[in-house]
Amino acid sequence: MRGAQQADREKQIVVVGGGVAGLAAAHRVVERSLESNRAVNVTVLEARDRLGGSLLSYRRGGYLVEGGPDSFITQKPAALSLCRRVGLENEVIGTNPDRRRVYVVRRGKLHPIPEGFLLLAPTRIWPFLVSRLFSWPGKLRMGLDVVLPARRRTPDEDESLADFVRRRFGREALARIAQPLVGGIYTADPEHLSLRATMPRFLELEDRYRSVILGMRKAAKRQGADRRGSGARYGMFVSLADGMVTLVDVLAGRYLAGATRTQAQVTRITREGSRWRVTVANGSDVTADAVILACPAYASAKIVRALDPALARSLASIEYASSATMTMGFRRAQIRHPLDGFGFVVPAAEGRSLIAGTFGSIKFAGRAPADHVLMRCFLGGAVQPHVYAMDDADLRQAVLADLGELVGLQGEPEFVDIHRWPNSMPQYPVGHVQHVARI
Repeated sequence: MRGAQQADREKQIVVVGGGVAGLAAAHRVVERSLESNRAVNVTVLEARDRLGGSLLSYRRGGYLVEGGPDSFITQKPAALSLCRRVGLENEVIGTNPDRRRVYVVRRGKLHPIPEGFLLLAPTRIWPFLVSRLFSWPGKLRMGLDVVLPARRRTPDEDESLADFVRRRFGREALARIAQPLVGGIYTADPEHLSLRATMPRFLELEDRYRSVILGMRKAAKRQGADRRGSGARYGMFVSLADGMVTLVDVLAGRYLAGATRTQAQVTRITREGSRWRVTVANGSDVTADAVILACPAYASAKIVRALDPALARSLASIEYASSATMTMGFRRAQIRHPLDGFGFVVPAAEGRSLIAGTFGSIKFAGRAPADHVLMRCFLGGAVQPHVYAMDDADLRQAVLADLGELVGLQGEPEFVDIHRWPNSMPQYPVGHVQHVARI
């Protein structure tokens, strides 16, 4: 990073964890050092044999496979800002504007989420009224949100997402829309999921407007939201033309060249005077002026155990769920469904093997050859750990059987790639915000 003659004057910074968080943190340190004209030497230590964490993209016979996340959102601007700063702005692509629809499984059939339905609440009345996704008693109960009083709460008071949805919209709304959508995003049980940690906007809408529905409608008009969308606001989702791993390749290859080490598992950090000793399992220890831990909480807990046992216990108490993706390629003629949306979510009550499925080549361009379809299915999570525990052969059979019933799949896929992500999804229970503040 700097010449040998400057080594004594350089600040030594170690980043533990070579996923996208660690690489982004290291890149930011380099940026700040250049802006302030202060010499800094950054080293990124990654326990595994590759960088990128859950970002994993590759080409397979004309398909672009994403083993982990396939997109990021622009509503939280950090990722898009990073892409711009590393010269990837022209590689950012949006979702297909003509297919911004998502389905929910009900009794073995796919029902579109009504237009204007934003996560938990409808913002357009007519599409909601004519939808077959909800019963008439369920629709009436959801409509009561317009007249229900707001709950009085202290500024830091938390509530589970399930309790909030039942209170504002009723049990049917929770079972048929909130649980599957939240399950697809967080792979979490809404009975335990903190609303303040995950979707604080709904608490703010209730506090400000009393009615969540009225607040959503006013906010949509004020922001000029895409009123054709449903479920998630799909206009916010973007990806990179050649896959999400492009960000990893650019960060590691262009901005952090020579600064990353793989198969370097950090076991602990200790104080040595005014500096830190970073102990690496293979014996190649490092000393540093500062250390950034950009790894899962349970990994950080082990690293700081000797340094601060209380902090280690707090970090270790954050629970994680395991999830998997199954990516498949099909000829378009094998699927009877019109594929006029980005995919579907599956309520837990349906008893299926899937949490959700996306038509990846419909959602983003360049993901499959002409007249073919790339499909991604999401499995496991906190609600379905038994599905994650299935072996690959049984998992493949169960998913293909479900797809046969749900989207009319016929015949065998051209390929099936399963990627398992053990202990990859942190869970955010009620009180999580306060817990993180204590940490």
